[in-house]
Amino acid sequence: MVQSMTGFGKASAEFNKRKITVEVKSLNSKQLDLSVRLPNLYKKNEMAVRNLLSRVLERGKVDFLIYVENIGTETATQINQALLEGYYLQIKETAERLGIDTPQDWFQVLLRIPDVLKYETQEVDEDEWRFVMTIVEDALNQLQSFRKQEGNMLDRLFEEKIANISALLSDIEPYEAERVEKVKGRITDALQKIEGFDYDKNRFEQEMIYYIEKLDINEEKSRLSNHMKYFLETKDTGSGQGKKLGFIAQEMGREINTMGSKSNHAEMQQIVVRMKDELEQIKEQVLNVL
Repeated sequence: MVQSMTGFGKASAEFNKRKITVEVKSLNSKQLDLSVRLPNLYKKNEMAVRNLLSRVLERGKVDFLIYVENIGTETATQINQALLEGYYLQIKETAERLGIDTPQDWFQVLLRIPDVLKYETQEVDEDEWRFVMTIVEDALNQLQSFRKQEGNMLDRLFEEKIANISALLSDIEPYEAERVEKVKGRITDALQKIEGFDYDKNRFEQEMIYYIEKLDINEEKSRLSNHMKYFLETKDTGSGQGKKLGFIAQEMGREINTMGSKSNHAEMQQIVVRMKDELEQIKEQVLNVL
């Protein structure tokens, strides 16, 4: 089964009168592109977080965020009022200038901004960090589950599109023999219209055979069938096959394009166009495969 790069996970829990929330989102990307935002309280653990994300998520454009909210009556947390006011004024001014709505819950937005909340005690003991990592793992598990669901949808789409291309490939066959006779007839008619022109019929047959062989698409059909089979086999090998599926789709495109250039037949060319359309849909979605 394929696995998508698109996913979202969110988890939260309480520890020492603080509500700790972890959000992680991933989109498709050629490589792993990490954006990690942590409160100052956990900054020293950023490398551990990055290593975990790299190991678990492998590839994608990943936005990772931890934010902390105080839920106790007593707190060692202080609001940086000057910074909060500065952000408030900038957001309000930008909203007015762009003509967009301001947030309904200002504090929920402003308190998430880095450094608005400052902790008097910046040391985090091992017990708290282990607790935070359980929340991180919970959010990652949700994201992975989301990726698998998206992957199942992609898997069904790929099966459908490959089946459609295979059916279209079979639809070409009836036109191949007809095409040969049409080509031969057009050339013969053209020669007969040349007044007083005589030609060696044996030589004509030899040249015709050579010309028709140049239009033969059996090799392209065979290679396309093999590429489609390889595509289906590759997608079922597990995660990390997205780039390989992209390469196989490119090879499929080459064979379809060659068939189109060789077809010399209106109905065959129409079928080739439909095959290209099915393949384009595969190429678009392959970009999202892990």
